[in-house]
Amino acid sequence: MHDLWTDLLGCLDLRPQQDYPNSESVVPRRDNTHRATTLSVFEGTNQRLEYHRLFGGQLLAQFVGAAVAACPDKAVKSVHVLFAREGKSDAPVYYIVHSQHQGRSFAALTVTARQKGEVIGTAAVSMHAVEEGFAHQTVTADSPLLPPENRVHLDLIPWETRASADLDDTAVGPPGYDLWMRTPEVDQELAAPLVAYATDLNLIGTALRAVDGVGQRGNGTTFTSATTSHTVWFHRPFRTDQWLLLRHHSPILAHGRCFGRGDVFTEDGALVASFAQEALLRFRP
Repeated sequence: MHDLWTDLLGCLDLRPQQDYPNSESVVPRRDNTHRATTLSVFEGTNQRLEYHRLFGGQLLAQFVGAAVAACPDKAVKSVHVLFAREGKSDAPVYYIVHSQHQGRSFAALTVTARQKGEVIGTAAVSMHAVEEGFAHQTVTADSPLLPPENRVHLDLIPWETRASADLDDTAVGPPGYDLWMRTPEVDQELAAPLVAYATDLNLIGTALRAVDGVGQRGNGTTFTSATTSHTVWFHRPFRTDQWLLLRHHSPILAHGRCFGRGDVFTEDGALVASFAQEALLRFRP
């Protein structure tokens, strides 16, 4: 059995590619002429999972990592990802980063994830140079750290987690879910990719809590699901080797899709990130 934590850290170690084909892009100028721009390209390895599909959280984390690698003087402010098609685990993913704008305070990037020549996802990334300013927060966590008795094992999360509910339970419940998490000690620069990774795991399961007789493990039998778009906003610096609360809520499930959103708090109640997701959710007859 391989070490899932070491495996994930290896996936976040993106390798710059100097000889990636079609690394030149032609973009129009305002005067209708054209210029060639050189793109930043990074190669990412894949998690070694029991199934042969790529977990969307891996792609989210690598999108964030590629943006930071291409623009190291700024932090990711938001990342909005569209998943174009299912990725496979048998080939590396290449992240092609195109800088739309890089100023003193902000940067805007587009990132395309390609595998075997096909686009499997695209991301629009906004970045911001860290600066001090007035701070005000109205939302509160109002939830103390859950005790060790609430520890849960999540197949794709290789660190300590405690949960307020069991998403495998098929009984009807409110479509909300609190997950406390704390990783092993890790560099600060990996905090944003690791949280982005974790935000992709439980929003579909949270939506399913409102459906009688269905639990999260029914994917492929009772229902079919797949993330179609996912956004993460980063508000403040934080560490993942200190306790974080991921609070999930799903307000609607309709027309073969579900929508969910959430917030990330530190143990002392500081709001450090927010996230939202839309996913395909089809129930079988």
